[in-house]
Amino acid sequence: MSGGPDRSFLPHFPVELPVPDLRPWLPGNMLPGVWSFAAEAPGPHVALCSLIHGNEIAGALLLSRWLEQGMRPARGRLTFIFANLRAFARFDPADPTLSRYVDEDLNRVWCERVLNGPRQSAELSRARELLPAIGTVDVLLDLHSMLWPSDPLILCGSVPRAQALGLRLGVPPLVVADQGHTTGLRLIDHRGFTRPEGGRAALLVEGGQHWEAATLATLEACATALLRETGVLEPPPALPLAAPWVAPSRMAVVTRTVIAGTHSFSFVEPFRGGTVIPRRNTLLALDGETEIRTPHDDCLLVMPSPRTMRGHTAVRLARFLDPVEG
Repeated sequence: MSGGPDRSFLPHFPVELPVPDLRPWLPGNMLPGVWSFAAEAPGPHVALCSLIHGNEIAGALLLSRWLEQGMRPARGRLTFIFANLRAFARFDPADPTLSRYVDEDLNRVWCERVLNGPRQSAELSRARELLPAIGTVDVLLDLHSMLWPSDPLILCGSVPRAQALGLRLGVPPLVVADQGHTTGLRLIDHRGFTRPEGGRAALLVEGGQHWEAATLATLEACATALLRETGVLEPPPALPLAAPWVAPSRMAVVTRTVIAGTHSFSFVEPFRGGTVIPRRNTLLALDGETEIRTPHDDCLLVMPSPRTMRGHTAVRLARFLDPVEG
């Protein structure tokens, strides 16, 4: 299996961020690549997870900086996770898309049947290794970035308590409720965070494009907002001065996930993630001879992928829960 897409399939993407030096943090104090610190005062267990995908380095830069600064909780427990270390070890700024994973996507393996089953891969081994630590987490924030241009957003799945938490954070201001992927469960979809009777919650923040300085600022502001919201640090950290958000939080719900049915899927325009299409039945793309059109007015495009292989998600279409202000 390949650790990422064929480089001939993608344009060149510049890497503006420095590659984090994780050598001091590889041993961990709980598990390899996992650092966990408990306070004397009771409180929630909050985890910040980076490198679910080995080439998404912005989150790892943030966590390594906070570890170097000696960040510790005033109450509860605070855990920093560098997830796919084997994939990250392959990261090369000259070919930055090729180290997303080693054998398979680490963000598609969090089904209990898969985790407890016989299948083997580098990513499944790591997920099984991380599972005991993740099983004690009350609130988790998974730090991600995106390949294609898009406004930052929070993915909260379909759990109401996670949706409410995402809206309370306020950064980034767009919160999207979705059903995940047909190809496997994400970390935030693990049963421990989604069972109706539970109180645990998990969010995934997409901070912006991979390897851009603004993406690191977005992830820092979102993680800071979570630490403020959960109260694990006293006094709570100030939001970064450069936080680029002024809009109030808004919730959108995915109404359709468009899966490419052919190898010739193509959008009719170079749409950016976060674009709102005003009118229902607007042509978005051609999938072979099939037209893909907006199913409703004020249709939000969530992370459109302009170069989509057959069987992969091309775009998610969403409806705001409140009217779009024109």
